[in-house]
Amino acid sequence: MDTSYPREEYPPMSAHKRDPSPAVPPRDHLIWSIFNTLYMNFCCLGFVALAFSVKARDRKVSGDVEAARRFSSKARCYNALATAGSVVLPLLLLALVITGVLHLSKLAQQSVGFFTYQLSGTDEENK
Repeated sequence: MDTSYPREEYPPMSAHKRDPSPAVPPRDHLIWSIFNTLYMNFCCLGFVALAFSVKARDRKVSGDVEAARRFSSKARCYNALATAGSVVLPLLLLALVITGVLHLSKLAQQSVGFFTYQLSGTDEENK
């Protein structure tokens, strides 16, 4: 065995931390999920987000931080989709209704002008 130089003992690679940042527990987004489930449940996405939030909280409590991060990420994604769908779609519907009403009012004004011209008669009928 060669002992001519001092060797340093390194711990195995699995013992090193993969993430250099301190272990911050992931957020479970439970309040946001409950809000989406109760108030803005677009296509049941709020309920799906609530299920992933509960899974993230359970994994966080059990100590499985990596699984809690995955479930937390999915819960955040579904919450964002539910919120966007519940806010954007009613605004889009409102915009369509407003443009429809404006178009119908313009059409009604043109129709009134057309029918008043037709009903007033022409100069040849007055002779």
